[in-house]
Amino acid sequence: MSFSVASPQDPAFEPWLETQLRHSATAMLSSISPVSIVKHRPGFGQTVRPMAGAIVASPVLADYNPDPDYFFHWFRDSAVVIDALRLLYVEGHIGDEALQHLRDFIRFSLDLNRLDGRAAAAVEDRSACVAPELLQYLREDHDLATAFGDLVAAETRVNPDGTLDVCRWNRPQHDGAPLRALALLRWAAGGHLDAPLLAEAAELIRFDLDFTLRRWREPSYDIWEEELGHHYYTLRVAGAALAEGAAWLEGLGDTAQAQRCREESRAVLRLLDDYWVDERDERDATRGYYRSRAPEDGRPGPKALDIAVILSAIHSLGTEAAHGPADPRMQATLARLDALFDAAYPINHGRAAGRGAAMGRYGGDVYYSGGAYYFSTLGAAEFCFRAAAATGGDAGHWLERGDAYLATVRAYTPAGGDLSEQFDQRSGTQTSARQLAWSHAAFISCVSARRSAAAACEASRQR
Repeated sequence: MSFSVASPQDPAFEPWLETQLRHSATAMLSSISPVSIVKHRPGFGQTVRPMAGAIVASPVLADYNPDPDYFFHWFRDSAVVIDALRLLYVEGHIGDEALQHLRDFIRFSLDLNRLDGRAAAAVEDRSACVAPELLQYLREDHDLATAFGDLVAAETRVNPDGTLDVCRWNRPQHDGAPLRALALLRWAAGGHLDAPLLAEAAELIRFDLDFTLRRWREPSYDIWEEELGHHYYTLRVAGAALAEGAAWLEGLGDTAQAQRCREESRAVLRLLDDYWVDERDERDATRGYYRSRAPEDGRPGPKALDIAVILSAIHSLGTEAAHGPADPRMQATLARLDALFDAAYPINHGRAAGRGAAMGRYGGDVYYSGGAYYFSTLGAAEFCFRAAAATGGDAGHWLERGDAYLATVRAYTPAGGDLSEQFDQRSGTQTSARQLAWSHAAFISCVSARRSAAAACEASRQR
């Protein structure tokens, strides 16, 4: 299939996309069931041997020396990866091993629901094996004891050997369960699962939908695990999971639970409408943006403009235009973010023609280089491709814009195709966690969206 409708003039662009896709597929798979890797945390007296089905955020071992230790199974990241695995399978880049990975993932996830932090917290003098200088990072007993029942799914992350994380970390986080439900609902809808696997997937989907129904109104930490409150991203994926879950439950004949999910999904969307910041008047709504969080004092804070809002649109992929890539208000939010990072990052100044802005998380970010993120820039590109598929007449503009973001990713991707978490806002050098599974998953999803957009545009022209 040709994508010349939007490709940059460089004839090497299309071959690079295919080469990088193959590399990202291989790299992402190395984070799934990494059973051959053993992680030692001597300061915490831990030796972690991953189980089949675990998905680590990065398979590269590190201990903040200087790279961060990302050898954990994050609920959010693993859902993004398992969804990208589906795309690789559906598009023929990987065979039936994908189904085995999915089966292992579901079983690992279901087993996590049986964890009980109360037993772990009751272990006498559990701090004895922890180095004195690390005691400040050891999770307190009362916090650990809260991790049981459905609250295990709010843990943010667990060890890939299926044990609870004993480190102090910001919890609870409520985006993992709805994201996992969305990924599994897409797998189930594809018709690729045999009856036993479909039954296991259904058990986990029901658990995640129940969790989302019970917890979506409660405050939790944001996608970046920094601030406790109510957040656009978490609410948006919760609403999408409940909407998609309602249709799935309806198909199974569970009309009562389907109706409950549908009503709660509508409640989420009504609440999200209040996240709009109107900077002019109702006659020109596109001048504002969706804020990423509900401020305590009623005024947008420094993190109000956040790429998480854009990521929510591509991770949700609902059928309604509101709060999706076709929403003019969402498009206005991307425009504001583009302008923010275009001005803030030196690597964006004087960039070559045909390249978009390298995108970060929010203004004033200080984590590691506080720079551009691969999944942020790829997320912006995917948003544009999905807008192209949804908007019809303006598709050419969106395709070109998406390719401009991809051209920037290409400029800061080494020849070998490795993708870290960030690339420095001044030098473009890769920083933070290496071989981030989410970065590779974002590339896979972005290229898939590009193909779909090109196909939709071609079909539209032929009509």
